[in-house]
Amino acid sequence: MYIIIYDFGTSSVKTCLFKIDSKIILAAGATAEYDLYISDDGGAEQDADQWWSAICSTTRDVLKKSDVKPDEIEGVSFCSQMQGSVLVDENGNVLRRPMNYLDQKGFKEYKECMGSGIIKVSGCSLYKLLRNLRVNYAGSTSAKDPVWKYKWVENNEPDVYKKIYKWLDIGDYLVSRCTGRIIRTADTAFATFLYDTRKGKEGWNKGLLKMYKVNPDHMPEIIDCTDLVGGLTKKAAQELGLVEGIPVFGGGGDTTFVNIGAGCTRLGDTHIYVGTSGWVSTFMDHQTVDINAMITGVLSAKHGYFNYYAELETAGKCFEWVMNHLALDEIGVYLSKTTVADDIESKYTSLYEYLSEEVSKVPAGSNGVIFTPWMHGNRCPFEDSNAGGMFFNIRIENDKRVMIRAVLEGICYHLRWLLECSEKKVKTSDTIRFVGGGSLSPVTCQMLSDITGRTIETVNNTQEVGAIGTALVVAAGVKGVDVLELSRQLVKANHKYIPNPDNKDVYERNYKVFKNLYKSNARNFKGLNG
Repeated sequence: MYIIIYDFGTSSVKTCLFKIDSKIILAAGATAEYDLYISDDGGAEQDADQWWSAICSTTRDVLKKSDVKPDEIEGVSFCSQMQGSVLVDENGNVLRRPMNYLDQKGFKEYKECMGSGIIKVSGCSLYKLLRNLRVNYAGSTSAKDPVWKYKWVENNEPDVYKKIYKWLDIGDYLVSRCTGRIIRTADTAFATFLYDTRKGKEGWNKGLLKMYKVNPDHMPEIIDCTDLVGGLTKKAAQELGLVEGIPVFGGGGDTTFVNIGAGCTRLGDTHIYVGTSGWVSTFMDHQTVDINAMITGVLSAKHGYFNYYAELETAGKCFEWVMNHLALDEIGVYLSKTTVADDIESKYTSLYEYLSEEVSKVPAGSNGVIFTPWMHGNRCPFEDSNAGGMFFNIRIENDKRVMIRAVLEGICYHLRWLLECSEKKVKTSDTIRFVGGGSLSPVTCQMLSDITGRTIETVNNTQEVGAIGTALVVAAGVKGVDVLELSRQLVKANHKYIPNPDNKDVYERNYKVFKNLYKSNARNFKGLNG
């Protein structure tokens, strides 16, 4: 069977055509980019028509590359970035430019609501947090959370607010544009923290909607990620170059499907993902939460399962930054911009490979230079939109190669921090699957193994793990088999990395300093960025 999955990242979509039988094969892939509009008021917005144009062009590209006929496609679905806000009218038309997960314009709304009250935890009203925790083991503890985007529109764009029919996430909007049906999948509904996860009570929680003063009429019907939404409309089919009526499945967010695409479907399996953002996630059959570290169990694609999820806002984005601003003017290799990586934005394959070779020549620990990967604030294990990236302890003998290695090590230090915070609540696996564009480099894989002290495994098509997980969900639904078992059968490790004991001491020393850097500079970050 052939399935098309749209893997929707921060600034590009990777459209993947999979062939699934006894193996899962990426028959063809195509990528197109769209803009991310960052504004001084904390805004991070995108253009819905650019999204659709990117989907249309890449769909035609994968069909052309593969020679697969449109009538051979048996299903379509989406794996997309989460915690965006797309406000639509009754016809599914967007009312304003959508806000993506990085948008924090609603900081004032967040502070006015969650900063009130005598007793607080992590700067938030204890009363409101407890109400949230009782319902879904989570809480709106960040100005980047979707409800504050919604409230910002209510307070600042009343004309837009009056026209709202439904409030969607990004993947839900794209499903609507394909089918004409306006819905939300359960995982994106949960990501608003207004969803009740208690068994038998799943759905929008009326008490939380009232507490946050959200209009219940704006909340769409909720379906499971595995549900069939409907057939591709004639208009959408014509624009995409597909056949009217092709089944479109609910799909969902990237965090929902990556564990399935990584083959981490046994209880306690842990994976680390590095794309534009990064995270540590452990597969579970129950929810738990660490409100101080901002970690909770988010919904899995399979009903009744969860991923205990700790996030780093900017992971691969930091390496993209260092490529663009430190490497290009010194190393002087000819660059051909390609689309090999999906979630790592604008991947430069030749440079990435070259830099991996270069940083391997720098000693472990980067001569004591440490980088903090908080280039758009940070969420976990501390929430601070004022935090920033920095190079610490640069000395005259250090060059750019040292600094570039320090960036990679800084990302790995933070991932270890997330791993250790996760261990306070759940048992993580001794062997960890490392996936996403960040795992393309053997140097980075070994570095992650050395810094975390864990065995690291990688898989094939590592940049497409979210799309692979989504495709497996669709295939399992069509075939009538268990998706967790199907994932274990089809997704296998291809390389393994064991910690090098020679690097342990220097990484232990640097890691201790890394964790102290935020505490030592929180006041300075606030003074500069608050």
